[in-house]
Order: sequence, then structure tokens, then C-alpha cells
Amino acid sequence: MEFFRIKKDIPFMRHALVLNAISFITFLAAIFFLWHNGLHLSIEFTGGTVMEVSYPQAAPLDAIRGNVEKLGYADTQIQNFGSSRDVMIRLPLQKDAQGKLISSADQSAAVMKALDPSTSGAKLQRVEFVGPQVGQELAMDGLKALIFVIIGIVLYLSFRFEWKFALAGIIANLHDVVIILGFFAFFQWEFSLSVLAAVLAVLGYSVNESVVIFDRIRENFRKYRKMNTREIIDNAITSTISRTMITHGSTEMMVLAMLVFGGPTLFYFALALTIGILFGIYSSVFVAAALAMWLGVTREDLVKGERKPEDKNRDEDPNFGARV
Repeated sequence: MEFFRIKKDIPFMRHALVLNAISFITFLAAIFFLWHNGLHLSIEFTGGTVMEVSYPQAAPLDAIRGNVEKLGYADTQIQNFGSSRDVMIRLPLQKDAQGKLISSADQSAAVMKALDPSTSGAKLQRVEFVGPQVGQELAMDGLKALIFVIIGIVLYLSFRFEWKFALAGIIANLHDVVIILGFFAFFQWEFSLSVLAAVLAVLGYSVNESVVIFDRIRENFRKYRKMNTREIIDNAITSTISRTMITHGSTEMMVLAMLVFGGPTLFYFALALTIGILFGIYSSVFVAAALAMWLGVTREDLVKGERKPEDKNRDEDPNFGARV
């Protein structure tokens, strides 16, 4: 399916060196902010108090957030769970004037007082303290998940294509991940488990775009024997632009709907996806394909098997068909 077809190939690879230099600088900047600022981890990683509160009617989440923020909690997570009447409140660790940690019981008591149960009908169902040790385990499990996804992508690309494409593809995907983390480190946006899920989703999403372009490059090597590698890649990218716009445009419409209408619960998840999708398109074209070109991918790397004598003679002699 295509909305349009571009007849003349766009010379993307002509500017590959400049764009790769920009990508490298952006990548280094993201690493710098990750090292200098670090990630603003949510209480799922740092520890805190988890409260479950039930209401006799649909819970007014905006009013709850306003009341809790008045207590001085800026990094709370307040969302429905199970039903619209049940609310989960996550509070970060907080210290008193003497520098001592405030207990979960004191935190929950202050929150319930702010929610005014006599008027709102709020009822405390459960209070639980999540220690930093649990947060460390979550962080390690998330890191392991990221590593396993990366290994899986490398193996998949290696078996389906060739090691040069596998290396180019995984560098492009890591480029997307580091850029997302760099944005969160620079702006100090909250990094939660939902954001980690978005990062893992972007990895799979980006590799899909790279595979589409790599597939077209392989087809072009078989189809256009007179083109050089740069022309083959330009044609592959140009011929998939319509498909890219349909796929990414449809996905981005859904993600933007979550970003605008999803509320605080889905905001950073949708924001991470938005950044990942935009940079995923960029990296598939100007990072993955360009790196494959710099690594010296050739027709012999992708077209397996020996060529027929007729094909060889046809390439060497343009009048071969006329004589035969």
C-alpha cells in the first residue's frame, strides 16, 4: 500500500557523513547528561510508600493529586487500579526537619488527613513500604531485560542478513535508547517502569524499520546489478518512504493521543515512545543504512549462491541478449 511513489531517488547517502557526525555529537551529549545528571528514578526504583485507597464512587484523581501535592510531595504517582473507585498512591521517601526518614504510617496518616475521609468517603485499604533494595532488584531486572533484547536483535539480524547489517542495526537501536535516556536525564523527567517498557518497545519498533530497509537493499542488489552500493541504498530508502509515513504516522497518532489525553499516568510513557519513534525513523535511515555503507556491505554479502553464467555474461556484455 502506498500513498505516493517518488520516481527519482533521493540522495540520502550524499549527506550521510554530516548527519552521522550530528548523530555522534548528540549521542555523546546524551551520555554526558546521563553521567552528569543521572536519571530521576521513580519510587519503584528508589523506594517509598504505597497506599491503596477506595472510594464509594469514581475517585477524583485530579483532586487527590492536588491534595497530596499540598503536603510537599512532588514526585507522587496516583492512578486507578482494578476499578475507577480504587486508587493507588505511591509516595517517595521523605525526611523530616532532623533528617530522619518519615515512616510509612506517618506518611499515610498525613495523606488520609489531606483526603478528608469524612467528606470524600475515602477508605485506606493497605499501606506498604517499598525499600530501596526492591528498587535495586527492579533496576537490575530492567537492565537484564534490555541486554537480552539487544542480544536477541543481534542474533536475529545476523541470521537474517549479515554481520555488517547486524552491527549497523544494533548501533542504530542503541543510539535511539541512549537518546531517550539522555532526554530524561537532561530534563530530569521521572524514569519509571512504564518508561522502561517504552524503551524496550522502541528497540523492537526501531529494528522493524531497519529490517524493512535492509530487506529492500537486499532485493535491490539482486534487481539492479549496475548500481553501486550508495545508489542501491538511496533507492531502497526512497522506495520505502510511503510505507514509513503510513506506519509511523499511524503509530504516532495513537501515541500522541496517549500523550495529550492519557493523563499523568501515561504521559512519560507516551513521551518516551514519541522520542523513540522520531529518532527511530532517523536512525534507520541515517545511522543504520549509512553504517552498513561505511562497513562496506556488498552484493556478495547479501546475495548467496553462485551466479549463473548467463547473468555473468549479461553484465559483462550489454549486447549479449541480442546475439543470443
